[in-house]
Amino acid sequence: MQNLATPLDPLPDRPAPDNPQGKLVLLRHGETEWSRSGRHTGRTDIPLTPRGEELARLAGALVTGYDFRLVLSSPLQRARRTAQLAGLEADVDPLLVEWDYGGYEGRTTKDIRAELGYDWSAFTHGVIRGETPGETVEEVAARASRVLTRVLPAMVDGDVALIAHGHYLRILTAVFLRQAPRFGAAITLDAGSVSVLGYSREQPAILAWNHGPQLPLQPSES
Repeated sequence: MQNLATPLDPLPDRPAPDNPQGKLVLLRHGETEWSRSGRHTGRTDIPLTPRGEELARLAGALVTGYDFRLVLSSPLQRARRTAQLAGLEADVDPLLVEWDYGGYEGRTTKDIRAELGYDWSAFTHGVIRGETPGETVEEVAARASRVLTRVLPAMVDGDVALIAHGHYLRILTAVFLRQAPRFGAAITLDAGSVSVLGYSREQPAILAWNHGPQLPLQPSES
């Protein structure tokens, strides 16, 4: 995988729009109190912890040297603050908001499994209605697809950065790779991590994944 600090050499000829030379840089927001404790954090708008802010600053060093033509952030404060601390001036795109977990918002996988009596996961079994309606994985993928429709033309002329959330970015990656949305369950993103997508031999590919100066973290959900 390509080192984050050294983008690939540009192709000699201008690529077609469906095979752009630019990189798609994914930055997951820094740690929050809920991500540290493994609570599903969808639409709840909570701030970064001090450690999360430090991870965001350190992530900024991993995104220098890119030629960003478009930088987009989730509207939630944990993503917007991460972008700011990483030195990225981002426009807000509501489509980058995290998965709506509905009735499982704020709950841990362990507690949900104890209640249901089986090895539940959001990717496999979905969520239930709560104070918000909740979303299916396919609905999250549809939002991600709309973002990629905006992103891919910008990648013809340079790089793009997306600052968002763990589950959302995993699903967006699956869509980018032309995989089923549930492929996102097979990959993971740590808080404050940086990953890079792009094209290799005209195929969508992961160029670097889950890089970052993370300290040991407990498993987290978003």
